[in-house]
Amino acid sequence: MNPALKELFGEKSYPDVLSIPEPVDVVDIFRNPDAVPEIVEQAIAKKAKVVWMQPGAENMQAAERATEAGLEVIMGVCMMREHRALKS
Repeated sequence: MNPALKELFGEKSYPDVLSIPEPVDVVDIFRNPDAVPEIVEQAIAKKAKVVWMQPGAENMQAAERATEAGLEVIMGVCMMREHRALKS
């Protein structure tokens, strides 16, 4: 999802989480921390399993809300770095 793009690398981009027609497992957030609470609410409504707040996108109140709603929360860790570490 990217509110500024309609397509990226040949893949359709959606303006928000709720616009994604398929089920969503992980919502990976690269936004300003002030934008995170709305994204978390959408992740909850979409029944995502995980919200992942990249470094610089951490929002403690949104993390608490996600945890209370039963989502796993990961904050301040880069998904790409973690993936690379698993591969090595």
